[in-house]
Amino acid sequence: MIRPVLKYGAPQLRERSRVVETFDTELERLGKDLFETMYAEGGVGLAAPQIGVNLRLIVCDVSGAGEKGKSFSLVNPEVISQEGKEKSEEGCLSIPGFSAIVERPIQVGVKALSLWGDVIQIEATGLLARALCHEIDHLDGILYLDRISRLKRDLIKRKIRKLVKARKWG
Repeated sequence: MIRPVLKYGAPQLRERSRVVETFDTELERLGKDLFETMYAEGGVGLAAPQIGVNLRLIVCDVSGAGEKGKSFSLVNPEVISQEGKEKSEEGCLSIPGFSAIVERPIQVGVKALSLWGDVIQIEATGLLARALCHEIDHLDGILYLDRISRLKRDLIKRKIRKLVKARKWG
């Protein structure tokens, strides 16, 4: 089921997500909903808080960018290693129409659980590493806007306020 994606300004986007403790058909359904919503919105990643669910669950699929076999549902993910730094343009389904240059690790190691509770470890580089870091940030209430210069962040916030005022946001 495709669910509405919360937009910048929704308080749920700033909350730290709860650890998943129950692995059941409801969690599996949530994972499927996240994928369906992400694909419908044209994204490469989505976190449960972005659809208003306060749980540590993310999905990523960068196969559309030519990286085959790079589709994941990750429960309670955490970055356990990182190497290098790289700046690249980044956007977010919760901040549609905007993007900025964000510095992220070039390579990350992520430990998580599957939707069924099995341990998963991923070594990721490039777009997948960036997407994983971006989505894990969402689980901690962090948006990419928090990782850019104050000047650029204020410019984007000002434009969003104008859209809100014109009733073209949210």
